[in-house]
Amino acid sequence: MPYLGTEEAQAAYDTILTGWVTQGPRVAEFEQNFADYVGSKHAIAVSNCTTALHLSMLVAGIKAGDEVICPSMSFIATANAIRYVEAVPVFAEVGEDFNLSLEDVKKKVTNKTKAILLVHQIGMPADIEAFVAYCKDKNIVLIEDAACAIGSEVNGVKIGAHTDLVCFSFHPRKIITTGDGGMITTSNDDYNKKLRLLRQHGMSVNDRARHESKKVIFETYDTLGYNYRLTDIQASVGIQQLKKLDEIVRRRREIAAWYESALANYEDKVILPKDKNGGKTNYQSYQIILKDSVEKTVMEIMQAMLDIGIATRRGVMLIHEEQAYADIDIAPLPETEKIHSRSVILPLYIGMTEEDVQYICEQLVPHF
Repeated sequence: MPYLGTEEAQAAYDTILTGWVTQGPRVAEFEQNFADYVGSKHAIAVSNCTTALHLSMLVAGIKAGDEVICPSMSFIATANAIRYVEAVPVFAEVGEDFNLSLEDVKKKVTNKTKAILLVHQIGMPADIEAFVAYCKDKNIVLIEDAACAIGSEVNGVKIGAHTDLVCFSFHPRKIITTGDGGMITTSNDDYNKKLRLLRQHGMSVNDRARHESKKVIFETYDTLGYNYRLTDIQASVGIQQLKKLDEIVRRRREIAAWYESALANYEDKVILPKDKNGGKTNYQSYQIILKDSVEKTVMEIMQAMLDIGIATRRGVMLIHEEQAYADIDIAPLPETEKIHSRSVILPLYIGMTEEDVQYICEQLVPHF
């Protein structure tokens, strides 16, 4: 549930009245604020996280026939971005933190492997430092799908500052929103230049630069580009959302702690989300795994909860089970499939009280 207020509405209103509503000064301000927040040198705003992933593939030099290792347990856009550049997604197993298993990734690397697309699933930081070291040793590009991970961190460093291609989402289901939108963070000057060129049709001089110039400038189009821009209206909302981010994350962590306390006596029945490897999650979602000792299926439990007015969600989807990927040769993923079949996402939104959490858990545990 988006956490929006009058500040965002007023910011959008004020921006509309300026007459500059496409990519312009508010986008530039949002980019600078975002880069400052995560600790990267640059931030490049785009229309959504999927376009952020696509552009990252392009500037990383991923080409047709290259292999990119990623999880199947992710939203389908993760693998779609790989296929947009005609590369081949290679799915690896995930662990109980819902993130890529480095050990299984190592088994999937071949001489065609050009990149690893590391997802920080539901905001839980993956073992970024281990993946950075491995990719450096193997000369493999590391791209981060941090769609859910704004505000998460590893060893005190925000997600967005560890590597040079980190992609975020501002969809309404994420921690902060601009209605829709995305951001790429990087400290690589060359990537920054290329990303800015590609997101706006390959235009040599952007609209704002031409508008602010005291001399007439004619732009050129020297490379194939895309219309992946964010609007100033969206950016004005993002600027206000970013101001609230720390409080949003603090509150989500507080609610997650209530869940952990309420379910603490059921460790024989359920695996709760836990930070690992120096990570500190933003709890974009609260996904639990039912142990084998729970006889009811996820569907049965979800339906029973819905019957009394509590909406839950199935665990994060598996891309390899979708018809769109029926033509891809996929190795068995037994651990991923088991985790998915036993996962349930419980309600977590800013307006929840401790009493809400207690009530949800009181209705949930009898089904264990």
